[in-house]
Order: sequence, then C-alpha cells, then structure tokens
Amino acid sequence: MKHISSPNNAIIRHVEQLQRKSKTRKKEGLFIIEGQREVILAARGGFVMDQLLICGPILLHKDQFTKEEVYSFLEMDQHPEIISVTQEVYEKMAYRIGTEGCIAFAKAKSQQLADLQLTEKPLILIAESTEKPGNIGALLRTADAAKVDAVIIANPTADLYNPNVIRSSVGCVFTVPTAVASTKEVIEFLKRNAIDLYAATLQSSERYDQIDYRNPSAIAVGTEATGLSEEMRAAARTNIIIPMSGEIDSMNVSVSAAILIFEAKRQRNFI
Repeated sequence: MKHISSPNNAIIRHVEQLQRKSKTRKKEGLFIIEGQREVILAARGGFVMDQLLICGPILLHKDQFTKEEVYSFLEMDQHPEIISVTQEVYEKMAYRIGTEGCIAFAKAKSQQLADLQLTEKPLILIAESTEKPGNIGALLRTADAAKVDAVIIANPTADLYNPNVIRSSVGCVFTVPTAVASTKEVIEFLKRNAIDLYAATLQSSERYDQIDYRNPSAIAVGTEATGLSEEMRAAARTNIIIPMSGEIDSMNVSVSAAILIFEAKRQRNFI
C-alpha cells in the first residue's frame, strides 16, 4: 500500500487543484469526495472512484489497517487504489473542518437530460441560474428527502462537483438523478415529455396550494435576487406563489422549493 507523508506530494497537489478549480474538474472529468457518508453514498450511487486517500488514525482509529477493512467500513463493492496518508498531510488537504479521514478521486457522471429515467408521472425540481453552491446543495437535500424523480439545473453558474455543493448536500448530489442544461433545452425537454411546468414567481401567480400536481409536473425556482427568467415564466402552465404575511416577499430558494415540492408530494399521497 502506498504511503504519503509529504504535503508536497504530487497527489496531494492534485487534490487541492480539483478542490479549487472548476476548470480542472471539467477538463479531467474528475472531482474530490470528502467524508465517510459522502463516499458511501457515492459508491451506492454508482460513482466510480479511482483512488482513496485514507488517514487510518481518523477513519479507523488505528495506524495499521488492511484494504479489506477500508472497503468494508465504507461499504464499497468497487475496490479503488488505497493510499495511506499521515494525519498532518490529511489535515492540510482536507477541505472542511471536522473531517472524517477519507478523500476519494471520483469520475464525473454524464448530466444530460437524455440520461434521466422518469416514472410514468414524474415530479421534477428545476433550479434556474442558482448562484450559490450552498443553495444547490440544499435543493438537492430537499429533492432527496422528497424523493423526486430528478433535479434539473438550468443555466448553472456553479458546477455540481464544487466541494461546497457536495458538503452542503451532505452527499445528496450522489443520490438524486440530476441533469444540467440551458433554459431553452429544459423547456423543450418538458414539452417533449408532456410534463407540466409550474413557475414559482410573484408575477400573475396563483396560490401554490390551489394547484393540482398529480400529473407529470416540474416545479421551477429561480434566484433570490431576480427570480425566474421571462423565458421560464412564459413556458409555465401556471405561475405559483407562496403567500407571505411579513414585510418581505421572498424566502431562501431551498425553503421555497421544499414547501412547493412537499405540497406536490402530499397530493400524491407519498407522505
């Protein structure tokens, strides 16, 4: 088993590059997964991992360990190369505080609309131009909790494998079928599959709880600053709104999405 004790090792520098640079992730088709739960969920979700960097004292609470112990602990059927690192090295490259002793190099999956496998009456969450990786992660957590058929990111400004997306989604980026496309492509996809679009917006809207979501449905949410594009609103079957009693007229996008998605799930008797 390979062992790394120098923080200047080329593999450690590669981890740091993939964590920091979206351009590098896209060029190489690789990204970094950090944490036990995240690695386990990625393995269950069919993500292929080439290498695992393991700090035994953190992960397994011992210095000496076998590959089989690591594979069993992380519930992995696939067997990537395991590289042992010292605690000093691990803490230097770990992206987050309170880390769990394992970092994986993983291969990115295709995120094409054509790859989505939908049920007979799908429920889809669409996020248009979501800027903050933390919000994308929170939306994915909502989607996982509600077990929607898919999440579609329209006109993304952050890539799905940004470390902050993975961290804030607590690994749900690996559990929810996800696609990335332009707003135009998303609208065409919905029309092609006879899926009704409901746009969360202030303009010419009906109360969200007065709408029937039991047919094939997609609920679209936009940015907190500017909302959904005119193109998305114009394509909607109905614009929907969450009534509010306070001084402000909007909520965090992930909170709004959760309210709307769980109303649709309630109507479908899945809760």
